[in-house]
Amino acid sequence: MKNSRNSNVTVVIPTLNEARNIGSVILELHQMGYDDILVIDGNSRDRTVEIAKELGAKVIFQKGNGKGDALRQVFNHDGLDGDLVVMMDADGSMDPKEIYVFIEALERGADLAKGSRFMAGGYSDDMNLVRRIGNQFFLLLVNLLWGAKYTDLCYGFGAFRKSALKRLNHLLKSDSFEIETELFIKVLKLGLRVVEVPSVEFKRRHGKSNLRTVPDGFRILKTIAREFLDRSKT
Repeated sequence: MKNSRNSNVTVVIPTLNEARNIGSVILELHQMGYDDILVIDGNSRDRTVEIAKELGAKVIFQKGNGKGDALRQVFNHDGLDGDLVVMMDADGSMDPKEIYVFIEALERGADLAKGSRFMAGGYSDDMNLVRRIGNQFFLLLVNLLWGAKYTDLCYGFGAFRKSALKRLNHLLKSDSFEIETELFIKVLKLGLRVVEVPSVEFKRRHGKSNLRTVPDGFRILKTIAREFLDRSKT
């Protein structure tokens, strides 16, 4: 299923001890024709790096800690060869088949296409009640403060024009899972064009998530507050 469109896409995947999942994710990306895969690894103690390299992914090593730190590092990396950059997780919860819809949105003029589990056609198999309530609270807060119309907020499946990332990357500060919230607020503050597309989130295939509901929830809330207080500085 390779075509010229796919060759212009770099898929970025942060990893930390995902040896049981990363192989199937990379193989599915290859099946969809996405061969420019850049893994940024947070010093995994299992075979994540070896498996990724064996399957043809490029691997760089994270200098700091946390998902946000990894994405900030990779967004500044010279290895982003495609003009379109997809970010997705390594746990098998996101479907590579959906990337096609993200890319279509970018080709129609969007700067960012973000996945939504809560618009028509999307849903989540991996969200408990506490996380669902938290996500909706943060979503309402961001929509109220920035006049946005997002239907989902704390979800890291999306695609950017590389030109948009160049405007964003030097502004990002987050180290952990709050990076997604910061990204989606920053694009609003910069006046970039954002389009949501429906996405289905599956349960992670193996292992446990590194997400910590309460501590990471507080980090998201602090990020929203910081961005609101700094709204004139972007």
